[in-house]
Amino acid sequence: MMRTIALNAGSFAKTFAWILTLAVGVVVPGAVAATPSASALPVVVSVLPQKYFVERIGGARVAVTVMVLPGANPAVYEPKPQQMTELAGAACYFSIGVPFERVWLPRFQAVNRSLRLVDTGAGIARQRMAAHHHEHPAGDSDDHADHNEAILDPHIWLSPPLVLQQARTIWIALSEVDPAHASLYAANFRAFVNEIAELDTRVRDLLAPVGNERAFMVFHPAWGYFASAYGLEQWPVELEGKEPKAAELQEIIERARTRQVRVVFVQPQFAKRSAETIAQAIGARLVTLDPLAEAWADNLLQAAAGIRAALLPPT
Repeated sequence: MMRTIALNAGSFAKTFAWILTLAVGVVVPGAVAATPSASALPVVVSVLPQKYFVERIGGARVAVTVMVLPGANPAVYEPKPQQMTELAGAACYFSIGVPFERVWLPRFQAVNRSLRLVDTGAGIARQRMAAHHHEHPAGDSDDHADHNEAILDPHIWLSPPLVLQQARTIWIALSEVDPAHASLYAANFRAFVNEIAELDTRVRDLLAPVGNERAFMVFHPAWGYFASAYGLEQWPVELEGKEPKAAELQEIIERARTRQVRVVFVQPQFAKRSAETIAQAIGARLVTLDPLAEAWADNLLQAAAGIRAALLPPT
């Protein structure tokens, strides 16, 4: 049975040690080759960060196709005909729980009956999507909050501790589908685990100077798992996938002004209109954080540096 993981800073070291023991005795090679070999195993992933994970473990033995193209929204994505053609020859599909998968995973299997579906989020406890909080008159109910409880956050790839579990799932799947190269996958897995541990340390060091004010404003609440891993809180503008109404927007502006917010984080996959309105009203800057960037480790370091700069007092 798959263990359910709900990692935080306190449990990271213990879980790191547990996962690392799974590959003990395997010699760790040098840098993983980036170019797939002619006989590479064709696999498909949903989003770009997964490509990073699978290539770290599969190396030159895998040829990875990404379903959600750069700049596209994984909530409403529809695969292109060429992607469906490529899927017909794939050995594995690594899902991660983004919304478009609910409709399309059964269709993918209909196109390729031998396709192995691998849920890289298996065993990971999902948290609810964050929503902005509004004030209500006495006795008034918060229908938005009640409805939002059913919306689970799919962005598990933004938490290095949770990526440990995803990496283990990928390693096991590749080893089972391609047992002839199991020792290579184990060695690459061990190297990737060490890379994740080093990244986690660097992120914690970057965020160490941040004081008691640890809430950062984002348009879309994609950074909840990252925030949970590092003792932060994201404060989203968006509510249930929709831009706030005029009254809600004004309330957000007043709260942001009171809390002296200096940065509003946006992402390329969403319109910036409401974020621009807030930033202009309070004299804040817009800064882009892309949760779907392929260069996963560098992207999280940039995110940590950006959040640190937003939360530290101006010099």
